[in-house]
Amino acid sequence: MLNKKKGLLFLIVSLLFAFVLVGCADDTGGNADDSNDSNVDTTDEVESEDNDTSSGDINVGIVLPTRDEPRWVQDEQRFKDALADSEYTTEILFSQGSSANELQNVETLISRGIDVLIISPHDGDAAGAAAQAAANEGVTVIAYDRLITNTDAVDYYVTFDSFAVGAAQGNYLIEHANGTNIPLYLYAGAASDNNAFLFFEGAWSVLQPKIADGTFVVANSSEAEALADKPELTRDEMGRILGQVTTNWDPNEAINKAQTHLTAAGDDLKGEVLILAPNDGTSRSIADTFATDSDITSYVITGQDAEKASIQYIIDGKQSMTVFKDVRQLVKDAMGMAITLLDGATPDTTGSYDNGSKEVPAMQSEVIVVDQANVQSVLIDSGYYEASEFTGLD
Repeated sequence: MLNKKKGLLFLIVSLLFAFVLVGCADDTGGNADDSNDSNVDTTDEVESEDNDTSSGDINVGIVLPTRDEPRWVQDEQRFKDALADSEYTTEILFSQGSSANELQNVETLISRGIDVLIISPHDGDAAGAAAQAAANEGVTVIAYDRLITNTDAVDYYVTFDSFAVGAAQGNYLIEHANGTNIPLYLYAGAASDNNAFLFFEGAWSVLQPKIADGTFVVANSSEAEALADKPELTRDEMGRILGQVTTNWDPNEAINKAQTHLTAAGDDLKGEVLILAPNDGTSRSIADTFATDSDITSYVITGQDAEKASIQYIIDGKQSMTVFKDVRQLVKDAMGMAITLLDGATPDTTGSYDNGSKEVPAMQSEVIVVDQANVQSVLIDSGYYEASEFTGLD
């Protein structure tokens, strides 16, 4: 009997031991497979990051403000092309209209070992934190197209002459003005963008004498009317005007502003009008809004950036002009400066801009006024656009 009990006990223990072994084998096998997969992915990622930082694979970090505007998407490819034949490499990140994302992007690029940062800030003032983070790690900071303000952490600025852009817009309106007491509608970019002030300053420098002598009557800004006799405005004075006419670079906000202004305007502020619009996106929106008002008999409206949609508007007579800033050249200037720095040399500059904390050395690119008269020669014949992309070209 004892032997039978021992035998039964032995059998039970053996069975339990077998189950434990099978369970362990299953658990170990499952975890091993998962662990191997995880290790492969993690190892690949770590190696990639290690290569980027330790061997200097990422030399130039670029942060652009948004993918939602054609201009910046085009810049992305142009930056890649600019380094295609170089020994240096780059990584491009978009901040999508967020200063917090912008700072995170810069920190990511710093962790990947960049030596030069090219950044077009979403908000020039808020971008100071990102510039300082880069400067703290010995990274040279180049502000691209938009100035980073109120910090000494920015080393260079690559830009078009923003004052000249505004002056070109203002001069175009003057050249196409007939008579006196012509209603003038003013619109501007975002108060968070230093360029918006420079554009407006340039435009005001040529428009103000015509406002003061009665050629133009400001139709939509009591602040501008109050300052009509002042040829040079302080930053605060410009800020008060921008507060009334800002579009924040948003076409929808531009529509709302234009509708509000037209609703408030009397008959004496309609008829033949002139419109200072800050860029092409807002220009098309404002033009479409003015075109729907039956009391507007004609308008002359400005723009800038030579966006494809606005070139078609110019051909069709719905937008009067645009200020063409050949971004191909701006990209070349920015990358040329970065490569010069990477080669251990000092880049050339053509001027400087006061960012509120320092005079930032700058490289400036020229701007060109484009309207129906020269759209073919400037934009098509130069290869910037293909004629097949438009209708109505002669």
